[in-house]
Amino acid sequence: MIKRINHIAIVVANLDDAIRTYRDGIGLAVGHRMVMPEQEVEIAFLPAGESVIELIQPITETSGVAKYLASRGEGLHHICLEVDDVQETMEEMAARSLRLLSEKPIQAAEGYGVFLHPKAAHGVLIEFLEPFAST
Repeated sequence: MIKRINHIAIVVANLDDAIRTYRDGIGLAVGHRMVMPEQEVEIAFLPAGESVIELIQPITETSGVAKYLASRGEGLHHICLEVDDVQETMEEMAARSLRLLSEKPIQAAEGYGVFLHPKAAHGVLIEFLEPFAST
């Protein structure tokens, strides 16, 4: 079911400052940047071996990520686990009585995903992601 850690997402207040830290301080290259208006975030992807560090900055004050940042501050937002079939994963989580945050997958930057409620994973937000098919 789970293939690998796809990415680790970190919420930041200022994406440019965070990029400088991860690029210049830690030595990770920036793969690409994108704005996702439907999620109200701007994201920078920094490859780290076979996984990615995903830096997320809210672009509105009302988004879920903005509320998360306001209440918890900068830091780990979620761990993303790559799966072959997100719908099948959702069915497996339901069969195990693990609570998801939505009834349908959402379109994420890299594919289709669904989040496991943090209370179901000892306080950690877990995303299951079925990546878009490579072309």
